[in-house]
Amino acid sequence: MTPPPLHCLRCGLPSEGFAGCRTCADQGIGANTAPPLADLRGQDLAAYPGGPWGWPATLPVAGPPVTLGEGNTPTIRLAGPPADTQDDAPPGEVWLKYEGGNPTGSHKDRAMAVGVAAAVAAGADTVVAASSGNAGAAAAAYAARAGLRCVVFTTASVPAGLRAQIDALGAERVVYGGTAAERNTAMARAVAEHGWYPLTSYSAPSPGGNAYANEGYKSVAYELARDVAGRRVDAVVVPTSRADLLAGIGRGFRELATAGLIAHEPRLVAAEPAAAAPFTAALRRTERAEQEHMRVAGGPTVAFSLGEERPCWQGLDALWRSGGTAVALDDEAIMAEHRRLAAEGLVLEPSSAVASAVARGLPAGPGGLVVAIGTATGLKMLAERDR
Repeated sequence: MTPPPLHCLRCGLPSEGFAGCRTCADQGIGANTAPPLADLRGQDLAAYPGGPWGWPATLPVAGPPVTLGEGNTPTIRLAGPPADTQDDAPPGEVWLKYEGGNPTGSHKDRAMAVGVAAAVAAGADTVVAASSGNAGAAAAAYAARAGLRCVVFTTASVPAGLRAQIDALGAERVVYGGTAAERNTAMARAVAEHGWYPLTSYSAPSPGGNAYANEGYKSVAYELARDVAGRRVDAVVVPTSRADLLAGIGRGFRELATAGLIAHEPRLVAAEPAAAAPFTAALRRTERAEQEHMRVAGGPTVAFSLGEERPCWQGLDALWRSGGTAVALDDEAIMAEHRRLAAEGLVLEPSSAVASAVARGLPAGPGGLVVAIGTATGLKMLAERDR
C-alpha cells in the first residue's frame, strides 16, 4: 500500500521525500510537509488505548506496528507556589505530561516507532538520524526492534549517558566535532548517496523531521484529552526547537476538535532557552512575513537539545492556529526549575524543565489546566554530572 501523499503546510504544494518544501526553502523558509489529517469521527475518546498505535488508522503507515510499549505516559500534578506567594499565583492547576516514562526515556519514542515502521514498509534496510542524543537513542532502539541497521550522526558534546545508550542499542555512531549544521550536512550527503531512510531533520533551512514519523506525536494530544476527563486544558507548553512535537500535538488537537471529541483546542506555548529563541523573537514582530524570516544568533545553553537560529514554519503555524505564544527563559531560571522538579520527585533534563518553568507562570481560568510536556528524563545526565 502506498503511503499517503505529502503536501507543504505553508504553500500547499505536493511534495516527496523528507527534506521539506523546496519551493519555500528557495524563499529562505523551512516549511515541513505533512500527510492529510486523520478523520476521528466515530471514535470513542474514553476508550482510546493510548500510544501512537492506539488508533492505527490515524497513522500514515501501511505495515505492522513497530513498538516497545511507548505512550500512556503519566500526567502528574505539580505542586503549587510557596505559601507566601499564593496571592500572586494564577488560578488553575499546572500538570506535567512526563514523556520520560517512554521506553528509551523521551518523547522521541512516539515518532521513532512510527518512523521506523514507515521505513520497514518502504523496504529500507538502514535508517539514519542526526541527533543531540534522545532521537538517536530512540532511533537505535526501534531500529533494533525492527531488525534494521541504524546510523546516528552526532557531535562530541553529547552527554556520556546518551552516547552509552546509543552504543548499547547497536547503532553506528558517527561523531562530528564541529557544529550541528556540519552533522546535518553529513547526514544529507549519506541520504543522497546511500539512499538511507531519514528519521530526523537534515536539510537547511530546517523544516523539521520526517513527516510520517511526526504523526506519532498526535498521540500526546489524544492521551491528554482522554486523561483530563472533560476538564478544560487552557494551554499546553512544549519545549521547542524544530517544533516537531509542538506541531504534532497541534495536529492531534485539531483532529479531535474537528471530530467533536473536544470542545476547544488549547493554546500552544513554545518554551525556549533564551540563548536560542527564534520563536520568541519572531512573535515579537507584527507581520507574519517578518516572523517567517526571523533569524537569531544561537548560543550555548544548559537546555542543550533545544535551540535553532530560525523558527521552523510548522511551529509558527501551530502557534498561530491556537492563538499561542512563545516564552524564553535564561539558564538560571531553567536550572532553578530543574531543582524544583527534583524536590517534587522528578528528574528531568534541563531541556524539559524549561516547559514546566514557563507553565508555572501562565494563567489558567478557574477550573482550567495548564499542561507542560516533560520531554525527557534527566537520569541519562547524572553519569556526566558525577564524573
